[in-house]
Amino acid sequence: MDRITLFDADVLKEIDYSKGDCKMNQYGLSCESPGEDLRLRPLASDDYNKGFMDLLSQLTKIGNVTEEKFLKRFNAMRDHHGTYYIIVVENTKADKILASGSLIVEQKFIHEIALRGRIEDIVVDDSCRGRRIGQLIVETLLLLSEKLGCYKTSLECRDPLLGFYKKFGFQGEKDQNHLIKRFFH
Repeated sequence: MDRITLFDADVLKEIDYSKGDCKMNQYGLSCESPGEDLRLRPLASDDYNKGFMDLLSQLTKIGNVTEEKFLKRFNAMRDHHGTYYIIVVENTKADKILASGSLIVEQKFIHEIALRGRIEDIVVDDSCRGRRIGQLIVETLLLLSEKLGCYKTSLECRDPLLGFYKKFGFQGEKDQNHLIKRFFH
C-alpha cells in the first residue's frame, strides 16, 4: 500500500513560528526541527502500524479500531479536503508516533462566510513529556489555523490544563458557556 498523507505537508513548511505566542523558535523547535530523531508531519495512512491508536488511548477510550476501520475513517477525512488537519510527531528511529493533535476547520455563513478552527485531541506519549512537544503541536495548529484564515480557534480542556493553554493566548469568553450532551460513553 502506498503511503498517503491526510493533507499536503507543504502547508506546514510555510508556518512562521516567530508569530506564535510561545515563540517555539527561541527553543529551536519548528515543524522542520521538532527535536532529535523526531519529525512533525501530517497523519499518514500507515500510522496505524506506528502506534497512532495506542497513543490516542493515552488520551481517552478508543474502542476496538481495526486497521480497516482506521483506513476507512482516514480516507473519509481526506475526502473532506481543507477540513481535517491532524499532525503527528514521529520518532524516526523507533518508527513510532509520539504525539498528535487535530485542527478541524468549520465553514460558516457568519462573518462573511468565515472559517472557524477547533483544536482537539492533543496527546503526547508519556515517555516524552516535558520536551515541549505538546507546545509545538498546539503552536503549529494555531498558526496553521491563522494561516488558513480562521477568524477564531477554540478548544475544550479540563481545568488542570487551563494554564497550559492560556500560554497560547486562549481565554474564556464573557457570558459564554460550553455545554455538551453525550449520546454514548
